Amino acid sequence: MVNESVTREVLESYDFRKLFKSKGYVYFSNGLYNLNIIGIRTNKTNLVTNLFDDYLIVIYNSAIKNGDHVTSRRIYPITTEPGLYYMNKPMNVKGAAILVPNQYRGAYKMDYYKGYQALVQKRPVKVYRDNNKDNVYDLNPETTEEGMFGLNIHKSNDYKIAAKVNKWSAGCQVFSNPIDFKSFITLCEKQKDNYGNSFTYTLLNEKDLV
Repeated sequence: MVNESVTREVLESYDFRKLFKSKGYVYFSNGLYNLNIIGIRTNKTNLVTNLFDDYLIVIYNSAIKNGDHVTSRRIYPITTEPGLYYMNKPMNVKGAAILVPNQYRGAYKMDYYKGYQALVQKRPVKVYRDNNKDNVYDLNPETTEEGMFGLNIHKSNDYKIAAKVNKWSAGCQVFSNPIDFKSFITLCEKQKDNYGNSFTYTLLNEKDLV
């Protein structure tokens, strides 16, 4: 891959099944609406851009045609990192939480977050802690901790596409566009109906896509 950030065109055709196999991750390919929910962190410099410049991809079988599954793929702009506000004013004395790339099996469930349905953390996840307020994401393995931190997957707001992350994320995975989020939650509802209220989230760095 070139040195530029990963593009939507790359993500539209990328073979995530092969990548997951190489990492020992589970890739869901059986049944309809058995979602692979994948975050792509695109920040090569680790500077706090305060932008929704990451991606969330959902890959799933949407139908059966002539006996074969029809695979669909949705790509949404999100942030996988805290906004500038919480990088400078962390909610935890240890520092701002930045989710560590990994596959988090069954770590989320559909539940209410601030009065609406979102994917809410139900099992421990691992985070880096950044407490030096220098506008750089410090991904130091020595600062990691695992636990229940309320790192959810939710929307920024109800009304418009958010341009800046700011207070919308203190470490959660957050959609900039409420219409995109509605589309995502509709898919989650279908998975819940078919397989129960448990969702796996896999966070990757763009450098993994080589």
